[in-house]
Amino acid sequence: DSDPSELEQKTWNKKEIRVHFTYSSGPITLMKLAETVLDTNSFVYEGKYYKQIRGGAMGSPFTMTLANIYMLKWEQSLIQHQKAHNELYGRYIDDVFMTTNLPLNQINILLDQVNNADENINITRSVGSTAEFLDVSVFNNEGQLKTTVFHKPAAAPYILPFLSDHPHHVHRNTIKGALYRAVRLCSHVKDFDEERLHIELTLLLNGYPPKFISYHFKQFFKQNNAISLMEQLDNDIYRQLHDKLIRLPTRRERKQQQQQQQQMDSDPSELEQKTWNKKEIRVHFTYSSGPMSDFPQKLHQLWKKYYMYPGSLMNNVTLKIGSRTNTSLQHLLVKKKPPKSMLINIDPTNI
Repeated sequence: DSDPSELEQKTWNKKEIRVHFTYSSGPITLMKLAETVLDTNSFVYEGKYYKQIRGGAMGSPFTMTLANIYMLKWEQSLIQHQKAHNELYGRYIDDVFMTTNLPLNQINILLDQVNNADENINITRSVGSTAEFLDVSVFNNEGQLKTTVFHKPAAAPYILPFLSDHPHHVHRNTIKGALYRAVRLCSHVKDFDEERLHIELTLLLNGYPPKFISYHFKQFFKQNNAISLMEQLDNDIYRQLHDKLIRLPTRRERKQQQQQQQQMDSDPSELEQKTWNKKEIRVHFTYSSGPMSDFPQKLHQLWKKYYMYPGSLMNNVTLKIGSRTNTSLQHLLVKKKPPKSMLINIDPTNI
């Protein structure tokens, strides 16, 4: 019903811009993308624009990935050396932990060789019978490695206060996470008991009620079949608990394993279809102490009353309720980004 000129006019939409490109994966594409990320880092400081000409932004996921790739190549000589001598080697970003039985002068020669391999990497070494690696203290106890939780001397015993505007499951998980960390990092039962007391004192200082602490301590030991450790320190029972929890994958590791398994079992189109689950409804709300603290229980009651009845189509649907925390004072008061006007009205003389 229309002539060609009318059809041509309809194809131009002033409110829409479409860009078509041909995607191809490979080393050249990855190098171009990496160059784009590294060469376009800019920021505003005291009203002026600055461009980062070397390195990458600390908050960029790509920067961390690139650093790990670079470090993987850099550390190969150390890894091969440790394998040849049947010793331990571990690295997290730029922190390295090694064990050795070689004389100190031989170790220094090896580290000097690695240190001179790249002028951009400078090794700060610490050699001794004890070492701190991340949040672990490691001791050479008469030829046996002993580990405990490492606390920085200047660190204040501050955690999430009990009176903070968070759902109670967050405070519960604070206790559970601290105990999991203590069991995984403490190799001996006496060190664990000292760390348990440290956790309890920290919780009390941050306003956690004694009954709340006692209940969730008992729940932790009960769930892990080690309730007797609350009454008497038994190294054999603790060893079983330690060996069990240290081998459990973390939440991040479980998530990565699930994602990898999904990628192996399904193609991308099937993965997109799985994002919509017809047997599950998720509801999120902003938590605040007061009337809203009972919102999940009341919503579940209403759900059961009006949707869960014989013959209902919703009987096989699960209602899952999640919470969001209120905006903190830090988020409100700290200026993380420049005004939008500065990002729009760019003065070339101000760059």
